[in-house]
Amino acid sequence: MNQIEIPAAFYRGGTSKGVFFHEKDLPEDQARRDEIFLQVIGTPDPYRRQLNGMGGGISSLSKVITVGPPTKNSADVDYTFGQVALEKPVVDYATNCGNLSSAIAPYAIDEGLVTPDLTDGAATVRLHNTNTGVIIHAQTPVTNSKAAVTGDFEIQGVHGTGARIRLDYLEPGGATTGKFLPAGEVVSSLNVEEVGKVDVSLVDATTGMVFIDASNVGLSATESPEAIEGDVDMMARLDAIRRSAGVSMGLANRVEDVPLTNPRIGLLAGPSEFTALDGSRLASDEQDITVRILSLNNVHRVSPLTSALCLAAASRIEGSIPNKLARQTNGNLRVGTPSGVLPVNAVVACKGGEWHAISTTSYRTARRLMQGCVLIPKA
Repeated sequence: MNQIEIPAAFYRGGTSKGVFFHEKDLPEDQARRDEIFLQVIGTPDPYRRQLNGMGGGISSLSKVITVGPPTKNSADVDYTFGQVALEKPVVDYATNCGNLSSAIAPYAIDEGLVTPDLTDGAATVRLHNTNTGVIIHAQTPVTNSKAAVTGDFEIQGVHGTGARIRLDYLEPGGATTGKFLPAGEVVSSLNVEEVGKVDVSLVDATTGMVFIDASNVGLSATESPEAIEGDVDMMARLDAIRRSAGVSMGLANRVEDVPLTNPRIGLLAGPSEFTALDGSRLASDEQDITVRILSLNNVHRVSPLTSALCLAAASRIEGSIPNKLARQTNGNLRVGTPSGVLPVNAVVACKGGEWHAISTTSYRTARRLMQGCVLIPKA
């Protein structure tokens, strides 16, 4: 055979899909790993379809995960997430993927990397995300010593139901920058070249985010992803804001050096009625805040889970832009996304005048779609 076989599994986790590898099946050299990941996913592709690989032509379907033994006593496994670009030969490790994080425990259980210790039919697997250093406790239903697949839990953006997986992110503040409030303030005023002054909340909990009141940039946060992406000037302005915010957050010294995947933009509005992607009408009383998330020059059809978790934490910070716009509740924050409502939760505290993220919580489903080997040309 003129191709190399590499053991792998193909998973849906939440509203993302990716190719999963065991550490032992990959070369130690990171550059060689990246070459493999690019070929497996089908990048770079100027057509943005990734037909020559396993990718799906959008950022949420262009991902890889490696899983291996733990390097921390507080974890059962380590995992590393790689966001594969579409048009450039780049694998970015600057952040975590909350959606695919939901598939780590099922993968570890089914691969025999952990032995499930069951409580009421579920196992808690402790995950160490090497991208951010955050520890996540994944509570996963188990049937016949394997991760359960079927169940009655439904998530927006995925047809059908599955077994509910609970993810608790412990002390997620500063996952990307080292600080819950990277700029040291709840609201910052950015002076962005060719855009002007923009007020933002810069928050880092599970991932770094730039939160903007959508009305301040001429949007409502109820637009379809295609409508926002189709406005070339708006997308350029938003990326300029994102890059300026990245410098303020300490992610780079120059706007041109800010990473592709971090920070992300969160366009926000108070709970607003809009038409979801499936044609249903989402009422304002069904949500606590309305959002459109941008990363890699794409507007997400749902929301990256880490972005929604960061939004939940930011909404608990008094005086922040999310806090001012969100309907405040003691329970889950119901996030209105283009595909429907995404429930997330967070616990934060203010101690000595300084805000701390204690934990964030999400609920997802996951399923192994294929297993065996991926193939790449020997050349």
